[in-house]
Amino acid sequence: MSSEALSKRNRLLCAAWIVLVIATGLLWRSSLVALPTFWGKYGGDALWALVVFLGVGFLWPSCSTRRAGIIAAVISCAVEFSQLYHAPWIDAVRATRLGALTIGSVFNWPDFAAYAIGILVGVATEELFHSRSRGLYARAAIKPTTTSLD
Repeated sequence: MSSEALSKRNRLLCAAWIVLVIATGLLWRSSLVALPTFWGKYGGDALWALVVFLGVGFLWPSCSTRRAGIIAAVISCAVEFSQLYHAPWIDAVRATRLGALTIGSVFNWPDFAAYAIGILVGVATEELFHSRSRGLYARAAIKPTTTSLD
């Protein structure tokens, strides 16, 4: 199997992971889970950035893991910096539950560290998956075959 085929993501699997991480994030930020404030805030931000990473992989399945991580980091930073901009229309969007969850409302420097952790978890997990897949295919590719010369 070619390395290109190994690097192409399965969109259905990406979508399933996105749904799972979003559900985890909603539960994480809900009152159903009693987390210390630090973990509730920054864990949710890390999960948000992980969804961004997974979304990049979903939209561009042939994109390398490293490139998907960089794109996710740029998007995450851009969204965080956009929180410095306050106009009535964007603040109205941020005032909604969906707006607050997707684009946030208050610029906070420590969010960048949480984003980095979430993206790095995604990159590391995907790299681990790909290295194991390459190993499986490499072992299968060198499997000896017997041929009859009769």
